[in-house]
Amino acid sequence: MKVLWGIIIKHCSSVRHPIEKNRFAGTSYRLFQLSMSLNSSKFLNEENSQGPKRNRECLESLESQTPSSFRDNPLQQLQLASQEVLEKAKKSGRSKCPRCNSSRMFYCYTCFVPVETVPTKEIPTVKLPLKIDIIKHPNETDGKSTAVHAKLLAPDDVTIYKYPCIPEYKEKRHEIALIFPGPNSVSVKDIAFHLQKYSKKAVCDNDDDCSREPFLKQAKIEPKEEKNLGECIASNRNESTGLKKIIFIDSTWNQTNKIITDERLQGLLQIELKTRKTCFWRHQKGKPDTYLSTIEAIYYFFVDYHQEVLKENYKGQYDNLLFFFSFMYSLIKNAKCCKGKE
Repeated sequence: MKVLWGIIIKHCSSVRHPIEKNRFAGTSYRLFQLSMSLNSSKFLNEENSQGPKRNRECLESLESQTPSSFRDNPLQQLQLASQEVLEKAKKSGRSKCPRCNSSRMFYCYTCFVPVETVPTKEIPTVKLPLKIDIIKHPNETDGKSTAVHAKLLAPDDVTIYKYPCIPEYKEKRHEIALIFPGPNSVSVKDIAFHLQKYSKKAVCDNDDDCSREPFLKQAKIEPKEEKNLGECIASNRNESTGLKKIIFIDSTWNQTNKIITDERLQGLLQIELKTRKTCFWRHQKGKPDTYLSTIEAIYYFFVDYHQEVLKENYKGQYDNLLFFFSFMYSLIKNAKCCKGKE
């Protein structure tokens, strides 16, 4: 097209007669319009074909420009209660535990209560849909454990046991699940499906005649009742899973073997949280970043359970489980930054 346009200009300039010049000029202008039209079409076609690619590049560019404040503190979007009480306690320094009189910061990790400078009424409480048992390794340092956060923030739903003093779970294994990674672990969304097997097995363990069909299959349901049954099941998803309690192990990963192999925990459904990454400042070297601290595991489990099992929109109902964790994370992060600048 460029060559053609050059020939036209050259030929037009060689014509001396005014009329001929005007005729060639008109022809040249029409050819110019045609060339511009063709070039425009070509340009638009290239834009359309490259559209998805450019959109993708634009999104990647935006992602790379994520504010550094969010990258530095991935917990900042949590819907938390005011942490002003913790700010004041930080300025005041260590305080006494109202029960054992030990000097502590924020809370007593032995008595599971806030210190005197942190009024209980200013600490948020979280109501959980399931009960929690936390099995703590005897060698786990109390002051480094995040399990106490759960007890402080959900006192009615959390019980902490020090191994080997733990309950017997065999009779209730169809109602209980253990959060621990392993080859037989399942995801949160598959809890209901797998607990059905445990429930049937429990029925057989308590009944000599296991050859007969389960009660629900034997019962005759009239066609007109089928719709009501379906609505009933849909409106009671929490009860339909059969899950009532979750067990967490509070220990370093190198110490978990003694607890996880205990005969009292054998036969329990194991659940693994595979898609979450830890923010814990004491993350153990050589372990994947999907190995969470105890309070992180509790929090992320309930977020997933709320969405995947209860099938409800998550609106920050359990965010306050990270009330202490997020505050301490920010303190340690800021301290490290200041130390780096020095």
